[in-house]
Amino acid sequence: MKSSGFNSVFMQKALMLAAEAYNNDEIPVGAVIVNRKEQTIVAKAHNIMQKHNNSLLHAEIVAINRACQGLNSKYLENCDIYVSLEPCVMCAAAISYAKISRLFYAAADRKQGAVEHGVRFFTKKSCFHRPEVYDNLDAEKSQQLIKSFFRQIRKNGL
Repeated sequence: MKSSGFNSVFMQKALMLAAEAYNNDEIPVGAVIVNRKEQTIVAKAHNIMQKHNNSLLHAEIVAINRACQGLNSKYLENCDIYVSLEPCVMCAAAISYAKISRLFYAAADRKQGAVEHGVRFFTKKSCFHRPEVYDNLDAEKSQQLIKSFFRQIRKNGL
């Protein structure tokens, strides 16, 4: 991997948010948006779909909304996003439309991921903006959370 500007502190925060989602019976995904020049957190979120009974409230979408509100801008060109799991197609599109500079994610999602798996959204002609993508960063902790979450779901018959 070329020099990416990756900061493990921000990925650890995304993973902590994923653990918080897990503890709230949400699919364990966390996202942190960072001002890439100042290296400060602009917004953070975890999945809140169950809490609000809304399938659109993925961590990335919530974090992007918060960042746009906080920065009073529809574009996040000077920002990076750290996510604990490979974004789905909805979240990849949102990252593109927000013009986020770089995407760092921990674990691959072979079933629902849309960056390196599935539709590979950023490679499509219809993709509005292509961020730099860095994957497989601190993947083990994220994979453990995801596996544990779905194991618990199956155990409880949900």
